[in-house]
Amino acid sequence: MTDYLSPGNEFHWLMSAFAGIAMCKIVFELTDIVSPFFFKEYPKLSDGEKLEWSNRGFSTFHALVVAVASLYLLLLSDLFDEDSHTELIIVRRSTLSDTILGVLHHGLSMFSIFLSLVSGQGLVYIIMVLFTESTTPFVNLRWYLDIAGQKNSKLYVCNGVALFFGWLAADVHAEM
Repeated sequence: MTDYLSPGNEFHWLMSAFAGIAMCKIVFELTDIVSPFFFKEYPKLSDGEKLEWSNRGFSTFHALVVAVASLYLLLLSDLFDEDSHTELIIVRRSTLSDTILGVLHHGLSMFSIFLSLVSGQGLVYIIMVLFTESTTPFVNLRWYLDIAGQKNSKLYVCNGVALFFGWLAADVHAEM
């Protein structure tokens, strides 16, 4: 366990957290800049709605990064492949998995992520749960379309269907 609490790992976690904060700020600002080009209704929003809009911009970006990294770690990398490592699956970790977990993810999951990082165990299960973040962009797009007055559009209906199936697939995958 002392190996996981080494100064190098603590620095890595701290830098991951700061990088996550910086990326959120950058994406927040970029969302405000590019939104008027894609949604003609954006300039008409109240300041509170624009704030929520930009919050959902970095929420969507964060969800995509976490979902893609989780998908990669679970299905494409050999990190959790039975035949590629000698140690138990629950004690496997990588720099990417530590980076993804570096920004503690929502209040109730903080403790489980902390235990996983400190003990170096159970990372595969935490990453499976993080994969459910893949539905967040659909939730945010639903809000965007609603606030932009496009609740009756085909895109809104298609997004709702994609949200349902995305949630179903992510939830089933996380429970496997």
